[in-house]
Amino acid sequence: MKTRLVRIGNSRGIRLPKALIIEAGLTDEVELHVRDGAIVIERASIPRAGWAQAAKEMHERDQDQLLDPSDSTRFEEEEWEW
Repeated sequence: MKTRLVRIGNSRGIRLPKALIIEAGLTDEVELHVRDGAIVIERASIPRAGWAQAAKEMHERDQDQLLDPSDSTRFEEEEWEW
């Protein structure tokens, strides 16, 4: 599909047909990068995607321990109230 670049201020842009947006699963935020001389538009990655599954797998392998030993503080040693 051919399209033209349109002037947007000092930049240029393109209009994406709705059918392409739906097919690619794009939302309001996308990621752009250049690959082999082509501009690639991809769905924006979801922060921390897959972390829950990774944590579950670490727990199953008994690898979900603290890296540093916990040191008790005076607040933990004394009785206190809110």
